[in-house]
Amino acid sequence: MAGSVQDQRLRAAAAALRHRMVRHIVAGGGLTDPAWRAAFAAVPRHLFVPVYFCGDSGDPGHGRYAADDPDARRRLRWLKGAYTDQPIATHVTGGELVSSSSQPSLMALMCEALDVHEGQRVLEIGAGTGYNAALLAHRLGGTGAVTTVDLDAAITAAAREHLAAYGTAEALAVTVVTGDGALGHPPGAPYDRVVATCELPAIPPAWTVQCRPGARILAPFANGLVLLTVLGPGRAEGRFLPSPAYFVPLRGQGAGIGPPAVGDDPSLRERRPARSRFGLTVDGRRQWIWLDTPDGPDSWPVPAATG
Repeated sequence: MAGSVQDQRLRAAAAALRHRMVRHIVAGGGLTDPAWRAAFAAVPRHLFVPVYFCGDSGDPGHGRYAADDPDARRRLRWLKGAYTDQPIATHVTGGELVSSSSQPSLMALMCEALDVHEGQRVLEIGAGTGYNAALLAHRLGGTGAVTTVDLDAAITAAAREHLAAYGTAEALAVTVVTGDGALGHPPGAPYDRVVATCELPAIPPAWTVQCRPGARILAPFANGLVLLTVLGPGRAEGRFLPSPAYFVPLRGQGAGIGPPAVGDDPSLRERRPARSRFGLTVDGRRQWIWLDTPDGPDSWPVPAATG
């Protein structure tokens, strides 16, 4: 009985914290779409971060917080942290961060920018905790709409466990693939949307090939977020969103050093153009960042992508 009462209290506290998180995002101008607001209000983030790290070296627990911590105060801190509007480090290997749960307000911005609709198929690159996939699955409804890919088997195993713990039909139908995200996932193609949750050095060619014409690709690139429309195999074009963004780098075949941050070219420092004035064109193996127009005087080539 005690365990049941504790579970009820945990669920009640989590629901209150989750709704507070949603109110915070809405107050900041996010989640204007009621369907996305409902998804963030419904999907329990704490189930996807049963263990995380805060880098708090002075803490007796060395910055590690977990759902099964025997200390009740630390468990409460774990739960509160799960619903704070900040990124959470979830997988650290050899002192290097390899996976995290992104800041919820940034996730909300990306979800709304994707402009998904029921019946569409979404490919996510970077499974993380599985939380973003669960949000997408809730928003899309139905089953089998979301495929998420990650190179690390430990990360995909954890994502599967978290989706199973959530347990809705939509969450259980998410396809979790251990593989190289730069190669996409041909068995699930064609996709209507591709969203990456890792910083890219270039747009992998496989993604446009696996998309329908008119599909959208949203990816962290050059310390920003670029939203592309797929024009055909090997061809896409679009602009950067106004917000900066910093993500764990892509690993695997497509890994590499990307271009400098958008607007960081010395020739632009006096003009300081808004981030949204920049765009990216993908034309086969050729890719370039541009200011205002793809064929204008200000453009910067992107190293050739692999994959």
